[in-house]
Amino acid sequence: MALLDLLGRRWTLRVLWELRDEPLGFRALQAACDRMSPTVLATRLGELRTAGLVATDDAGVNRLTPLGAQLMTALGPLRDYADTWAEALAGPPH
Repeated sequence: MALLDLLGRRWTLRVLWELRDEPLGFRALQAACDRMSPTVLATRLGELRTAGLVATDDAGVNRLTPLGAQLMTALGPLRDYADTWAEALAGPPH
């Protein structure tokens, strides 16, 4: 599945996650993604644009497309499960 291949690439989900609430310029997005190199970020943004999940306007601001926002909604149950999983791993409070 092409989508799972794309989402499995390093930093791809992080880029989508950082764009979930607000559009960000390149530098702001790089800062939000901590250690990501500018080359990797440019590559991931290009891949996400090609996939129709992210759009970049003339001012260089990146935002989720409606398709990208729909993907983030679809991933919501996985995020909920991840929270439950993390709590279960933590075990009872000491």
